[in-house]
Amino acid sequence: MESTVTTEPSDNSATPPRPGYGQLLRTRGAWTFLLPGFAARQPFAMLTISIVLLVQHTTGSYGAAGAAAAVTGVSMALFAPYSGRLADRHGQRAVLIPGVLVHTVSGLVFTALALAHAPLWALFVAAVPTGASVPQIGPMVRARWGVRLQDSPLMSTAAAFESVTDELTFVFGPLLATALCTTVTPAAGLVTEAALTLVGGLLFAARKSTQPQVTDAGHARVRHASALGVPGVRVLVAVFLGIGSVFGGMQVSLAAFTESIGEPGLNGVLYGTFAAGNMLSGVVCGAIAWKAAPHRRLVVGYAALALTASALWTSHSVLVLAGLGLLVGMCIAPALITGYTLVESLVPAGARTEAFTWLTGAVALGQAAAVTVAGQLEDRLWGGAGFLVPMAGTVLALVTLLALRSRLVTRPRNRTVARGVGHRVPVTVD
Repeated sequence: MESTVTTEPSDNSATPPRPGYGQLLRTRGAWTFLLPGFAARQPFAMLTISIVLLVQHTTGSYGAAGAAAAVTGVSMALFAPYSGRLADRHGQRAVLIPGVLVHTVSGLVFTALALAHAPLWALFVAAVPTGASVPQIGPMVRARWGVRLQDSPLMSTAAAFESVTDELTFVFGPLLATALCTTVTPAAGLVTEAALTLVGGLLFAARKSTQPQVTDAGHARVRHASALGVPGVRVLVAVFLGIGSVFGGMQVSLAAFTESIGEPGLNGVLYGTFAAGNMLSGVVCGAIAWKAAPHRRLVVGYAALALTASALWTSHSVLVLAGLGLLVGMCIAPALITGYTLVESLVPAGARTEAFTWLTGAVALGQAAAVTVAGQLEDRLWGGAGFLVPMAGTVLALVTLLALRSRLVTRPRNRTVARGVGHRVPVTVD
């Protein structure tokens, strides 16, 4: 006979008539990890744009800048799931502390090499540990929500809240990085990113009491199986790759566009407008009591994303580009929120941090590919050609989603859990 053991009652166990942010934020212990978590994830939004602006300044090439940023993104995408798995096995604190130290040092080394006009291969070498050690704060915060809420109807609200928090960092992060790089020194963005990572990461790691418990040998099968073995997670990885192509393609293309019109400072404003649309729609999504199944919402939302992203390359003015960027951002949030919500029902608790990092890594990998291709298109073709990348990435991901959407249909928790991670496994919580 199986049962779910809970040692700490939740004030959110009753089904609310409507999921609300107020009730979510009254969850016991939530603020103890939310505030340091917000500080610790802020640098993530600064990393890619800071690399692009620094390397473009020292080399004069968007292609080289995009390639350096891509190496960082690929490294993060490859190592993030292993970081998540280690956090599931040994605890978040054990992974975070060495990770933030390595990231800080490697980021400063990359900055020094770029300023010294080191060859591109040297930047690539330094970019590997810089990307591989990016702290996975977002997935860790989501895993902590999972412990606190335990199948509560507020889980979808928590997913929306985290998406809003992520996008809030993407409003301020690019603005801060661009302002530092264009008004202080091209290296200021990466230096600030490294400092914030160190301070924020250590503060978050100090909140040991709210991290998910490390399970015992009785759950070894869950811990050692890969979350990628769940078919639905693999579909979501493809979906999030497409989202990453939007982030990466817009970062390079917006930087090239604003420089071409002699207003590089507008780069952060335009990207902030895009992120603001994402944030605002995330707030709305979290306040709605959805009746449609999550996998159906994902299909509809992603189709809207592909449609709006396909129009980006046609814009030739700041106002039109800002308007389209706002619409694209508004379409991204529902896809992100629904994807993370599906993880909660597809993957057992003992593998969720890893599952979240697969999705985060997929965004980073899509972003890495996008900045590389968009940079080459901007260097070799017409100005604005890089906007073709978000169109291609989202359309390909939509085709994959439509073909494999049945794998996202969730099963009841008291029955067999999706293959690859195990089934009929009791969930142990704090």
